[in-house]
Amino acid sequence: MWSYSAMHHQKFNDFSKMLELINPTCDLHSEFIDMVAEYQERGESRLFDQTNLPLIQENFSAYIQYLENNSKGINLKPGFVPATTFWLVAQRKLILGESQLRHWLVPNLEHRGGHIGYMIRPLQRSKGYGTQILAMTLEKASNIGLSRVLLTCNQDNLASARIIQKNQGKLASEGFLENSDTVISRYWIDL
Repeated sequence: MWSYSAMHHQKFNDFSKMLELINPTCDLHSEFIDMVAEYQERGESRLFDQTNLPLIQENFSAYIQYLENNSKGINLKPGFVPATTFWLVAQRKLILGESQLRHWLVPNLEHRGGHIGYMIRPLQRSKGYGTQILAMTLEKASNIGLSRVLLTCNQDNLASARIIQKNQGKLASEGFLENSDTVISRYWIDL
């Protein structure tokens, strides 16, 4: 006889099999626009590069090309490194969140940002998707040859810290963000 937690775990595993980490695609244009609107309604539009909002709204295929170019290191802004963007999708049609895998670190990313950034859209939070998107992105990091990745979060972001810890993150250090009273926690994950 199964316990509740075993049944719950089995149901989560069944649902998680329907989750995919995909490259951004024009096929999910309206879904992506809905996600951006969700962030804006919550006052969280800062999570998106504001300079890209007009491109997202007016020429989505150019935005997808911009993301692809970033992944290949084409036309990067000064100080940026190649970074691959992924979308966590359910049933190939609902975008649950987004992750970004930076291919290597530069000094500013060593302090804040790290190799991987991720976010789950507001209406899909607290459902385990953060843990899932990070686990799947760690697999992508291993596939590009990384053996160890750095993740950072604000010290007071307990949800993100838990997600990192659930994915075997080990706290390496904490320190103030330059010219700020914000404390950044830095975690390493061995792949």
